[in-house]
Amino acid sequence: MSGLQAIRYSRGRLEVLDQLRLPHEHHYDEVSTSEEAFECIKSMRVRGAPAIAIVAALAHGVELRNGSCKALSTDETIAYIDSRLDYIKQSRPTAVDLSNAITNLKTIIRSVDVSGETDAAGRSAIIEAYIAAAEEIFRKDTDTNRLIGARGVQWLLQNALTKSPDSKISVLTHCNTGSLATSGHGTALGIIRSLHSDRHLKHAFCTETRPYNQGSRLTAFELVYEGIPSTLITDSMAGALFATKKAEYNLAAVIVGADRVARNGDTANKIGTYSLAVLAKYHGLKFIVAAPTTSIDLHTQTGAGIRVEERKPEELTQISGAVVGEDGKVDVGRTERVATAHQGINVWNPAFDVTPAELIDAVVTENGTVEKGPDGSFDFRGILPERWTEAISKPAKD
Repeated sequence: MSGLQAIRYSRGRLEVLDQLRLPHEHHYDEVSTSEEAFECIKSMRVRGAPAIAIVAALAHGVELRNGSCKALSTDETIAYIDSRLDYIKQSRPTAVDLSNAITNLKTIIRSVDVSGETDAAGRSAIIEAYIAAAEEIFRKDTDTNRLIGARGVQWLLQNALTKSPDSKISVLTHCNTGSLATSGHGTALGIIRSLHSDRHLKHAFCTETRPYNQGSRLTAFELVYEGIPSTLITDSMAGALFATKKAEYNLAAVIVGADRVARNGDTANKIGTYSLAVLAKYHGLKFIVAAPTTSIDLHTQTGAGIRVEERKPEELTQISGAVVGEDGKVDVGRTERVATAHQGINVWNPAFDVTPAELIDAVVTENGTVEKGPDGSFDFRGILPERWTEAISKPAKD
C-alpha cells in the first residue's frame, strides 16, 4: 500500500493532509471539531468521497472524546450527535459516502442497549459506540480499496483488448482517486497501483482535471511518488491521445472513481468524466467506474436525481501556486494567486457531471464487479441484496 496518508488518526486526535498545498508542501492540519471538518471538506483541503466520509465521522468522534457533548440523558445525547452529523452533511452534498456514513452512524447509536443503565452510563455507552463505529469506517476503507484493486485488475485482464506481446496495458484516469482520496491505496488509482504491482501496467495517463487540478496536483504527485510510469495531459488532450497513441501504448481503458452511483448505474464524478466516457466509447476503450459500495445510492433511480454541487467562479478564473524562480526551481515559501481569465466574465462551475450508464462498461466494487446489462443499465442486487430489498420497498428519487 502507498506510504502516503491523507488522514492520520489516533483516538482523540485527527490530522488531515492539506491537499491545497500539494505537491510542493506536506502539511497536516489538526481537525478537532465538526466546524473544522466542515471547513476542511468545503474548502477541499480534503476531498474524495471516501476520505470526506472518514474525516466527517472521525472529527465528530474526536470532539465527543474531548467532551463536547453536554447532554444529560441518552435521548439528548442521540439528538446532539444527530445535529452535528446533519450539520457536517451539508459540506459536500454530491458525495453519497458521507450521507451513507451518517445514516450508518445514526443507526448504530440507536442500537445501543441502555436499558437499566443510568443516564450517565447510557450517555457514555452511546458515545463509545459512535467512536468505535467511526474508527471502523476508517479501518474498513483500506480493505475495501485493496479488494477493488484486485477485482479491477482481474476484470481488465479478462475483458480489455490487449495486443502487446507482454500483455501489458495502459490506462487513463481522471481527477484523484488514490491514497489522498481514501484511507489508503485508492479506488480507480488503486486499480492502477495493483496493475503496476502485478506487472500488468505499461503506462498510466492522468488528466490535469480542471478547474481544481486534482490530477496535476495530486494524481501526478502520487504516480511519481510511487515510481509508476506515467504522463500528465490536459483534459482536452484525451481525444488526441486515444486517436494517436492507442496502439503504441496499448491503451485499453479509462478508469475513474465515483461520488455517487445511481440505482441504474448513472454515475456522478468529477466534471469532465462524461466527456471521457464519450471519447472512450468512440475509440473502443473500456470505461470502468471503481467505487466502494458506499458510493452506490440505491434510493436514487437515475442520474437525474443527483444534486450536482456548483462552486465559486474564482476556482475557474484564478489559480494559486508556488512561485518558480528565475533559476527554474520551485520556491515553496512563496505562493501567489494569479488571474487566468477576465474577472468580469460569467462563470458556470459545476463540480461534477453525470455519466449515463450506457457509456459505462463495468462498476468495480469490493463486493464484486457488475457489468452493464443488455438494456444499458446496471443491476446491483447481486452485490447489495439487503440494501436492494430495503431500497425498492421505498419510492426512489428520480
